[in-house]
Amino acid sequence: MVALIVGVICVLFAVYSVLPLEGWGLFWWDEVLQVLKGGIPLVALFIGLIAILIGVADIRDRIEAKKEEEEEKAEAEGTGEEKGSSE
Repeated sequence: MVALIVGVICVLFAVYSVLPLEGWGLFWWDEVLQVLKGGIPLVALFIGLIAILIGVADIRDRIEAKKEEEEEKAEAEGTGEEKGSSE
């Protein structure tokens, strides 16, 4: 319940701070735009870096999975030959 009240208060303050009404509001819209203009490239940079890291990790996982499949295949072929020669 406290989180809901704090959330409503924060939203109301955000709306109040950017309202362009004469005599009411803090007129911070220009400052908000400056923050957005400076923040959007940084957010895009971080998203790009995270996407690159995820892509590299995915490639490594695929290579590791191929190696494991080859090892299992070789192991299965090796045990099959041993059973055939012991008979």
